[in-house]
Amino acid sequence: MRLVTFEGSAGPVLGGMIGDSVVELRPALAAAMRTAGEADTAAAAIPAEMVALIADEAAMVAAGRALAFAARAENASLRRPVGSVRLLAPLRPGKILGIGRNYGDHAKEVGGPKLDLPRIFLKPASSVVGPGAAVRIPPSVKKPDWEIELAVVIGRTAKDVSEGTALDYVAGYTVLDDVSAREFQFDVPLAMTSFAKGMDGFCPMGPCIATADEVGEPWALDLRCWLNGEEVQHGNTRDLIFPVPALIAFLSRYMTLEPGDVIATGTPSGVGHFRDPPRYLKPGDRLRMEVERVGILEHSIA
Repeated sequence: MRLVTFEGSAGPVLGGMIGDSVVELRPALAAAMRTAGEADTAAAAIPAEMVALIADEAAMVAAGRALAFAARAENASLRRPVGSVRLLAPLRPGKILGIGRNYGDHAKEVGGPKLDLPRIFLKPASSVVGPGAAVRIPPSVKKPDWEIELAVVIGRTAKDVSEGTALDYVAGYTVLDDVSAREFQFDVPLAMTSFAKGMDGFCPMGPCIATADEVGEPWALDLRCWLNGEEVQHGNTRDLIFPVPALIAFLSRYMTLEPGDVIATGTPSGVGHFRDPPRYLKPGDRLRMEVERVGILEHSIA
């Protein structure tokens, strides 16, 4: 499944994507129940928020039923073009855990010693915006940069899990831009990485959560980023220094990972700061980020 949150007439609603169409889950499930002669319990079966949905196995089964019913040719009225709705960030994470220098080629362009342990930073939930957002860079920030990332969405409470079982705790994956104010990372006596990456709007995310069964194992997923139509990043998760299971196992030794938490797994080479000459984001720029089998995230800079 590809699960989305979009703006409905009375506020955010949960949906799913079928090709280039979007389906609201509750009405689709209600229609499926009526067709089967069942009592309409869709409102109880489908939670109002994404975190509650992905944490509830029965709710996920109900969502799958709704989308399967809506996909039938005779049920086209349940589908509408994706372009006709305003997609929001697919979820409001409890915490966003970022991993620095986690691709071999990016670690080389940054320089410094080889990392023996993952390098962790935090992005606040207040930095999250949805696909299509216009990210406003604070006027005092002069070195804003882009980073395409595969983001892991946790679906089950994870504490002290092993690498061998780590993927069992993954609800799905999304695309994330780890926007970064480089002067607060590299031009100050003590790096303020979480601050540099945690400003308002500095975490565009979406367009969907592609469930783990939809994506498969995340060993060899292509990542591409275009800036104003020019490809500026191209990497593959096979180059991850610490793969997804290793990250989940490591983090869960020190903190409980909860449903809705997001792990931003790092970015390939090609970010603006390490180009010659450096290249930074400016108003009017448009970014397109694609992670294979996950989705395409687009946003602009205001």
